[in-house]
Amino acid sequence: MKKISTSLYMPHEIEIEKIDDRRVKISTYPFQSGFAVTVAHPLRRLLLGSSAGYAVTAIKIDGVTHEFDSIRGMLEDVALFILNLKNLRFKIKNESNKIEVSYSFTGYKEIVGSDLENDSIEVVTPEGYLATISEDAEVNFSIVIEKGIGYVPSEDFRDNIAEEYIAIDAFFTPVKKAVYSIENMLVEDDPTYEKVIFDVVTDGQVDPVDAFKEAVEAMNGQIAIFSKTMNIDLLTPHDDFSNSLDMQKLLQSVEGLTLSARSFNCLDRAEIKFIGELSMMGELELKGLKNLGKKSFEEITSKLEALGFPVGYKFDPDFLRNLSLKIQELKNKTQEA
Repeated sequence: MKKISTSLYMPHEIEIEKIDDRRVKISTYPFQSGFAVTVAHPLRRLLLGSSAGYAVTAIKIDGVTHEFDSIRGMLEDVALFILNLKNLRFKIKNESNKIEVSYSFTGYKEIVGSDLENDSIEVVTPEGYLATISEDAEVNFSIVIEKGIGYVPSEDFRDNIAEEYIAIDAFFTPVKKAVYSIENMLVEDDPTYEKVIFDVVTDGQVDPVDAFKEAVEAMNGQIAIFSKTMNIDLLTPHDDFSNSLDMQKLLQSVEGLTLSARSFNCLDRAEIKFIGELSMMGELELKGLKNLGKKSFEEITSKLEALGFPVGYKFDPDFLRNLSLKIQELKNKTQEA
């Protein structure tokens, strides 16, 4: 039998599974029925539309006046050369918003992305093919790389570039994939609660977790006007999202550590329910738990270190205070239920 609610159930668990440097799975739960998609859909849209990346916006090639021209000694014509260039993904090393770089190639060569790297830029698609030139060829060109969001057609900025340059459609978005799935889960005998699982893949320009942070900040920024005009306590884009993620990790149940039965039962008897409780304990305090043997101690400390919060971790005082309060709130709710 369902209870009558007087307030919306707030999700308090988050899991981050980093598949590799360019892919991450982020799971958040539990949401009340129907609310998962309310959060997930705009976040997905912001991941694809608000994430900042780099793209080539213009190119100048010696001896070339338009994109339908050809280059002596190059297998590709200019149109195909530009298409291949658009498929390469760059990153400005000094975090500038705009940079111009020049290149010169002579003699037979198959030019790939790694050939364009220098002290100013990184090519995150080093194996991407650009062009092939013959033994008697000489190719000189300069490209303009800019930082932006979304897709901007060349017509929108063609008038702002020098006459000798060819404007290039710019696809800035570094997020290649952003999808989510929603699963039902059981909470307090109610199977209608929901879990959102995001699968985010980037092209290497940005870390997928950072891209997710940017999307959350963008969402907070879009609704921040309500907090200013209506006195609503909302997160702002300036909140440290990494702290939010840390808090969510530490508020997870110790079950999430997948401990052995012996170690888990020892913590359960000591009424330690959350990972944050373990991280706040000192080494001597943990060793002093009743029936906690050496192997269990080593297992627990190893799991916490892998999570990034070893036993005796030095927390920021304000963060520690908030963590303690939230853990107590969760314990009180559990007791009330």
